[in-house]
Amino acid sequence: MERPSALPLPAHPYEYTEWLKARVGSNYHVEVDDHYYSGPFQLLHERLDIRLTATTIEAFRKGERVAAHARSYVKGGYTTLKEHMPPEHRAYAEWSPSRFTKWAGKTGTATARLVEKVMAGRTYPEQAYRACMGIIHLSQHYEPERALKYNACSYRSMKAILAAGLDRQDNQENGGQMCLPLHQNIRGKEYYQ
Repeated sequence: MERPSALPLPAHPYEYTEWLKARVGSNYHVEVDDHYYSGPFQLLHERLDIRLTATTIEAFRKGERVAAHARSYVKGGYTTLKEHMPPEHRAYAEWSPSRFTKWAGKTGTATARLVEKVMAGRTYPEQAYRACMGIIHLSQHYEPERALKYNACSYRSMKAILAAGLDRQDNQENGGQMCLPLHQNIRGKEYYQ
């Protein structure tokens, strides 16, 4: 009986929306639900209105939409649009693992192997770019062969090896193994035969 006067159903089902405020950080990202989304770099340190749904996130400044992303549920992850990056950061976006390996190879094969190991140890190779740059810089003055022997595959480890002078020690007589100090509580290999 009411069918002739009823309105048609909406074309899309209702979607729950949450509104909140977030500040654009110095890395031009806003943190929403433990994930980081980019915003225009011109809006650094500004407070934006954030519209959050199950599938999208939108950022508004004074009622005007300035950014929109597909929502990600990866905790601690980053979602970045290239057009939000400052021009000097866009060059970094063009970096790739093969470019770093090739760049490290110009210094030496050990440097290239160490850079490959560092990137392989990360979930996303991009997370290792900064460490790889440091290793490439250090390896221009030192050969990272010792870092590979000790399986110290990080910038900090390589720097510590250099600071301790381990890169200059000759460990050939004990097969590249570090010697344990003589002590009465240390059993030798004969004990386990």
